[in-house]
Amino acid sequence: MRLSSKGRYAISAMLHLAAHGGAGPVPLVEVSDCQNISLSYVDQIFARLRSAGLVRGTPGPGGGYRLAREAGAISVLEVMSAVDGPRRGKAGQSELEAVIWAELAVELEGYLASITLEGLVDRPSVRQALLQQYRAGGWRCDVCGAFSQRQVACG
Repeated sequence: MRLSSKGRYAISAMLHLAAHGGAGPVPLVEVSDCQNISLSYVDQIFARLRSAGLVRGTPGPGGGYRLAREAGAISVLEVMSAVDGPRRGKAGQSELEAVIWAELAVELEGYLASITLEGLVDRPSVRQALLQQYRAGGWRCDVCGAFSQRQVACG
């Protein structure tokens, strides 16, 4: 299990979709703007999330992405694995290092598998963080307090 920047950004992007689940498809430009991630990087992340079956796209005007399953059925581990790929051993590790880190990785993966997007979005600290990181412009979301350029209200 790698804890990469891409994995962290993917979790933030998926939390954005989970928090705005009732608002219809979320455009990637909104995810980019609200999560402060470059649009090209968001596009790369969503290509992997789409390939893993975690998001569905809706083309055309008013289109965007939504979660492919309920937020309570998508774990943080699934999101990270979708963008980071399988775990690989590190070259040059001693046998002891390999055994210790393999056991720790199993524990960490079990913990991350137990955390769902819904569980994270429902945490007051996460709600507050979502509210604080958004930029002004457009309408204010009733779900998380975010400002958006979309003409739809979260519900």
